[in-house]
Amino acid sequence: MRVVLTQIPLSVTAAITAVLVLLFFPDTLDNQLFRTFLISQALLLVACFAVPWHRLPFPSFLVIPLLDMVSITFGREGGQEALTGLGVLVVLPVIWLCASGLYPRMAVVMCFLGPLGVVWGPLLLRGETTAQDLSRPFLFPILMLGIGVSVSVVTTSMMRQQKTLEEKDVALNAAFEASRHHERLLDTVLDALPLGVVAVDGDGHDILMNPRQRRTHRLATPAGVADPNESQLLVFGEDRTTPVPGDQRPVRRAVLGEKFSDQLIWIGTGPDQRAFSTSARPMRDEQQNFAGSVIVFSDVTELVNALAAKDDFVASVSHEFRTPLTSILGYLDLVLDDADLGPATRGQLDVVQRNAQRMLTLVSDLLAVRSGHLAVQPEALDLAELVRGSIDSAGPRAAQAGVRLSVNVPDTLQARADSSRISQVLDNLISNAIKYSPNGGEVEVAAWREDGEVVCRVRDSGMGMTVDEQDQAFARFFRAHGVRNSTIPGIGLGLPITKAIVEAHGGTITLESAPGQGTAFTVRMPA
Repeated sequence: MRVVLTQIPLSVTAAITAVLVLLFFPDTLDNQLFRTFLISQALLLVACFAVPWHRLPFPSFLVIPLLDMVSITFGREGGQEALTGLGVLVVLPVIWLCASGLYPRMAVVMCFLGPLGVVWGPLLLRGETTAQDLSRPFLFPILMLGIGVSVSVVTTSMMRQQKTLEEKDVALNAAFEASRHHERLLDTVLDALPLGVVAVDGDGHDILMNPRQRRTHRLATPAGVADPNESQLLVFGEDRTTPVPGDQRPVRRAVLGEKFSDQLIWIGTGPDQRAFSTSARPMRDEQQNFAGSVIVFSDVTELVNALAAKDDFVASVSHEFRTPLTSILGYLDLVLDDADLGPATRGQLDVVQRNAQRMLTLVSDLLAVRSGHLAVQPEALDLAELVRGSIDSAGPRAAQAGVRLSVNVPDTLQARADSSRISQVLDNLISNAIKYSPNGGEVEVAAWREDGEVVCRVRDSGMGMTVDEQDQAFARFFRAHGVRNSTIPGIGLGLPITKAIVEAHGGTITLESAPGQGTAFTVRMPA
């Protein structure tokens, strides 16, 4: 059909020419050359329909415009007396040749030679030609050449653009297919995740929510509210009953651009209420402007319940320990009041009393940590003196472990704190520093005043901790992997109790550590 459509303009023009000749110059139809022109045009149109061009080599259809030039030569020569300018019809096959984009150099040559043959052919066949006769129509093939070159240039440019567009189309299709593949992969991953995931844009509108998060959202939806806003959702704090303020809810914090991890909330009410640990990470555009956030909801109900059960168990056992220990200490006091005790027996009973008192203090601390409150009785004291006392007490253990102790404190460092509790903090930190430097090394204890606070730092050059271990260092019963695999004693309560004591004084405790490079604990408290 493309071949037919390209030939039709010349066929229609030939038909119109035949009508004009029939109406105004009927004698021209008796001219054999003109009839050959009309018949050849009809045959060429039929050939365009009849020949299965799609089965032949692709450029084979170019024979049609070449034959058109021959046909036009007959028409021009046979119809000159009736219609002038029939030779200009050659512009149509010229355009066809050059617009095909095939063999462009040969097409340009034929754009000149074809029209030249149209005007020179009859002259040469007559045999009586002069140089003047040949030069008179020479401008016509040059004009056709110009038209052919112009068409060829435009066609080449269009073909290049088409090729570029096709390449871009292929690349676009590949990118689109890759995008669809990534989308399917993302959907599969989100469906398989045991986490609820929701993504919001910069205005807080949901743009992605996986099936698990949809179930969580339904759990948070109050009865009778089809489309609740953030403030209407059933989101509660760690006590399971106090609603979380709107600006503290995970999605709202994420929309405000916050980055946070492990915010514990309870969602829903009644027996279906579940605990979730939530984390959020903001998204940025190319200019690093806030473009939204991704919030992850992890169901930790079983873990929270297990931790609560463990705390209840520890509290119950500790409470059961306290009664017999109190009784033991009471009877020890009575026995020690006996004046008839010998020195050896009294020394042995003192050891029993000291260790029983220590166990009772540990049990009391366990109960206090369980309740989240440690009683302190602040009083004016010299923190420098407490530091030096703890260093002196730890001296024998350090010498036995091959650890060098150093102290850097002023002569006096006045503070207001519970002396026995702060001594417990110092003893715990210095004892840990010595304990976790199994191959010797140095433990440095320093204290100073800074911005209305007293600061105490205990630094060792021992085993150190990984980043994950640092995150859990103050968790009850936690012990680092390297420590669990060693013979170093401990149950993982020293640091939690130390942290509870420091916080009871309104202070903070932080740590810096690296595996194999030691650890530094820093305590800050209001002076």
